[in-house]
Amino acid sequence: MSLQSWLTRHAQTLIGSLGAIVREPGGALMTMAVIGVAMALPVFLAVLLENSSAATANLNQGFDISVYLKKESARSRAPALAELWRGRNDVASVRVITADAALAEFRERSGFGAALDELTDNPLPDTVVVTPAVSASNPQGVADLEKVLAAAADVETVQVDGAWVNRLNAWLDILRRIVWLVAALLGSGVVLVVGNTIRLDILNRRSEIEVMKLVGATDGFARRPFLYSGVWYGLGGGALAILIVASAVQFLTGPVATLAALYGSGFKLQGMDVDVYLGVLGCAGSLGWLGSWLAATRHIRAIEP
Repeated sequence: MSLQSWLTRHAQTLIGSLGAIVREPGGALMTMAVIGVAMALPVFLAVLLENSSAATANLNQGFDISVYLKKESARSRAPALAELWRGRNDVASVRVITADAALAEFRERSGFGAALDELTDNPLPDTVVVTPAVSASNPQGVADLEKVLAAAADVETVQVDGAWVNRLNAWLDILRRIVWLVAALLGSGVVLVVGNTIRLDILNRRSEIEVMKLVGATDGFARRPFLYSGVWYGLGGGALAILIVASAVQFLTGPVATLAALYGSGFKLQGMDVDVYLGVLGCAGSLGWLGSWLAATRHIRAIEP
């Protein structure tokens, strides 16, 4: 059989299976609706998670690395270190807090001004506060930067003030894994739904399949239209899932923008990119094909004229 003839037969089967679905839209639409709802949930969770990651992408500005210098170090040492570290690619900004400035701030906020007047010497050290760049705002990047800062001369200790950021990143990682688990479970559900639908289609066309086998049709030939029907079910459900997610994002865009404005942020809820749309359709079509293949292979093999 030539390639052109092979492609022609598959194209005819593809169009014919779509025609069969269009002629009886009721059951097909129900199947697509179930697939759409099942796929919309993990996709919507993934969209929310990606928006959460984008909203917290600049949280590196919310935590600092405090570098405390030795008391006996020269007064010029803090500005020199600050100037040195400003040139690093993994550093966003550096500021110096002198011992006198730190004591004055503590005096103002603590209310122990009279007690501090009794001190003969300032017990606070000079401090250099380093804010990591976005590229270094991860556990490994912060750890590497911390080692570099601690290795500098006249440094007494280094304290990372961003443990809460690491906890946030850990929670986001857990949520990503939960999304994958939900997607796997619901994807299995899609396979079962399509498989059951194809099983019913095969039972309704049992006589037709028996006649096909009597005239010499192979199991693969008899199975082909059901495989394409499964793909159509999957693609229809995937398109419905995209519509559901897009509508949900549009529904939440206004309230999210209002909430962000109350916090002084210009953040806006973003929907899916084109490649995500294509990925959802491809995944839905693949799950539909898998479900139909499992059902058709089993039940058509069991039919004998």
